[in-house]
Amino acid sequence: MASSLVAGQRLVRALGPGGELEVEKLPRKLRAELEAALGKKPTSGDGPGDSRRLVSFSLIRELHRHLRERDSTLYLHELLEGSEIYLPEVVKPPRNPELVARLEKIKIQLANEEYQRITRNVTCQDPRHSGTLSDLGKQVRSVKALVITIFNFIVTVVAAFVCTYLGSQYIFTEMASRVLAALIVASVVGLAELYVMVRAMEGELGEL
Repeated sequence: MASSLVAGQRLVRALGPGGELEVEKLPRKLRAELEAALGKKPTSGDGPGDSRRLVSFSLIRELHRHLRERDSTLYLHELLEGSEIYLPEVVKPPRNPELVARLEKIKIQLANEEYQRITRNVTCQDPRHSGTLSDLGKQVRSVKALVITIFNFIVTVVAAFVCTYLGSQYIFTEMASRVLAALIVASVVGLAELYVMVRAMEGELGEL
């Protein structure tokens, strides 16, 4: 935090012999403190050839109060022409080696945890080959199930036709009536099988 300013040449000349402050009859203590302050240089940050002189804000306030009490025509802002606020260089404290090591360890641990989370579901298998083989297996099973279903449908319809034809001989004596009855029963059984087969295929498609 700034607590002083760098005195400009105007303030230095005003305090010197024959300067503007000489006629203001400054108190001996205030003059001595101002002369001592203007004879000092900053203790850090500047090179050996730096001629800047520092004056504390408290001395500037004392000078301002004295000028106001005397109703002086010399204003403080005129004396401070060319002066600047002095901001000392901030020295950063050295970092604690143990704390730095702990922070690095925590960073590495967090990075490893993030890597484990990302690669948790990753396997060494080639997804292209595994996907092709699994798809091929599913297709083979689907074709096999379809062939078995069609075969069962044909066997069921034929069996219903034959059974009805042979059993109708005890009811009908004419060949045409027996064939018609067998066709009707076979059609009903076929429609029932088709209904069951369609429902089963819808269930399989829903699971996929």
